[in-house]
Amino acid sequence: MAEETSLRVYGGVEGDERQAERRMQLIEAGLDILGSDSGDASLTVRGVCKQAGLATRYFYESFAGRDALAIAVYDHVIEEMATTTLAAVTAAPAEARAKIRAGLENIARTIAADPRRGRLLFSVALTNSLLLHRRVHSSRLFAGLLGDQAKAFYGISEETDIEPTTQFIVGGLSQTFTAWLDGTLELDQRRLVDRCTEIFLAISELRPAPSGRSH
Repeated sequence: MAEETSLRVYGGVEGDERQAERRMQLIEAGLDILGSDSGDASLTVRGVCKQAGLATRYFYESFAGRDALAIAVYDHVIEEMATTTLAAVTAAPAEARAKIRAGLENIARTIAADPRRGRLLFSVALTNSLLLHRRVHSSRLFAGLLGDQAKAFYGISEETDIEPTTQFIVGGLSQTFTAWLDGTLELDQRRLVDRCTEIFLAISELRPAPSGRSH
């Protein structure tokens, strides 16, 4: 039993915990590479291990190959973005402008503070077919989250189909952030959030009539 324990625990850290730490090191290293100007073209097992400062054998304890890592990196960024944005919206005052602005500010602040995330999510230079498919999936995810929030806030019936509107908003917002990050859209962060908030509010006026709730 003592021998088994010594194999499982090293330096006071459980083996599973050490593996989770190494996995996160590899994800961060993958984000460094995928979020660089060269992007997914330069993502290799050897390169990401060198970036993470880990031996190659540790890569394969968490990932089957470079594609599996790329997907894990993308999903990690999306999950973090979705979680923090939803938290910002939930914490904002119960007023449409405040909630819309809180969500938009969180997204803009996140991608401005860490350009790697911005390039991974919005750069047109991304060519990895798996990640491009992931972008489509994440757009649907955010459209769904937006729809859930809108239905709850405005008292819209669950049977009401607002997906065309939410897909339109998410697609337009994605293109706006793409243009902002590549410099085509010359606005500072505050003005960007201001304009997008006004657009969101204008579109919200087209929503279906609430069922049993007024604002």
